[in-house]
Amino acid sequence: MSISLTESAAQRVSSFLSNRGKGVGLRLGVRTSGCSGMAYLLEFADMINEDDTVFEDKGVKVIIDGKSMVYLDGTELDFVKEGLNEGFKFNNPNVSSECGCGESFNV
Repeated sequence: MSISLTESAAQRVSSFLSNRGKGVGLRLGVRTSGCSGMAYLLEFADMINEDDTVFEDKGVKVIIDGKSMVYLDGTELDFVKEGLNEGFKFNNPNVSSECGCGESFNV
């Protein structure tokens, strides 16, 4: 099982954590939502829970709850800039389909 970050994503997360002034890492997860069934959850983590799995890549701790791990295993988190837009992009090999608006996915 693994989660990885591109250099761009690692730099962006490190910058956010530094500016925030606290936090142990980045929490990734999934929740039921959208027209395809699941949506990604991305937030800063101030603590690590007992059922969490922790990965460290390029100096950034990525924390995933036990229920989300099955959907996120093998995912690479990227940070991309496209024109005036920028944001995190999930390269998830488990996704079988995504909704047209890009907000949710199915495995």
